[in-house]
Amino acid sequence: MYTIMVVDDSAFIVDVFVTMLERGGYKTIATYGGQECLDMLRTERPDLILLDIMMEPMDGRETLERIKTNPETKDIPVMMLTAKQLTPDEAQEYAIYVEDYVLKPITHRELYDVIEHILNRRARIRQDVEMARAAGIDQKTIDEYARLSKSIEVNRRLMSILESTYNISDTKAKVGEEIARAIRSMNMNIEFQEDRLKELRDQMKVGT
Repeated sequence: MYTIMVVDDSAFIVDVFVTMLERGGYKTIATYGGQECLDMLRTERPDLILLDIMMEPMDGRETLERIKTNPETKDIPVMMLTAKQLTPDEAQEYAIYVEDYVLKPITHRELYDVIEHILNRRARIRQDVEMARAAGIDQKTIDEYARLSKSIEVNRRLMSILESTYNISDTKAKVGEEIARAIRSMNMNIEFQEDRLKELRDQMKVGT
C-alpha cells in the first residue's frame, strides 16, 4: 500500500484529499502547512507528497525547495496542487523538482490516475536503471537517462497546462509576446531533450 502525504494550510482541503485517497486504497499522512510537512519528514518517508502552492506562512515553493535541497528527502516525489494559474517562469522553475502539477478542483479518478502514473513511471525508470547497471553502462549515462525520462514527461504536462491556460491553439487569442516566446523556448527544449533521450535509449538498449 502506497503512503501519500497531503500538505495544505486548509484543514478542509486536507480532509477532502485524505478522504479521496483513502477511498482509493492509499495510506495517508495529513500535514497542515509547510513547516509541519518538513517536521513530519524527519520520521516519515511517504511514497509521494501532494503539496499545495498557496500556503502561509511558508508557501509551497519554499517547502518544495527545502524538501529537494535536503539530502534525506530530495528523492521523495512531489506533486504540486493549486488553483493558481501557471506562468511560464513557474513552469520552468517547478519542472526541475516536481513529478506533476495538478490544477484544482480534481476528480477522484483524475487524482488516482495521476498518482498511479507517477508511481508507475518511477518504477519503470528504476527497472531500466537496474538493467543498465547490470549491463555495465556508466553511471553518468544512467543518471542522465533517469533525469530525462522524468523531466520530459513533466515538461510536456506543464506545456499542456500553459497552452490551455493561454489558449495557444486559438488564433484569435491575444498572447503576450513574452509568454509566447517562453512557451516556444520550452517546446524547443523538450524536443532537444527527446532527441537526447532517444540516443541514450539506443545506447542503453532500454525503453525500445
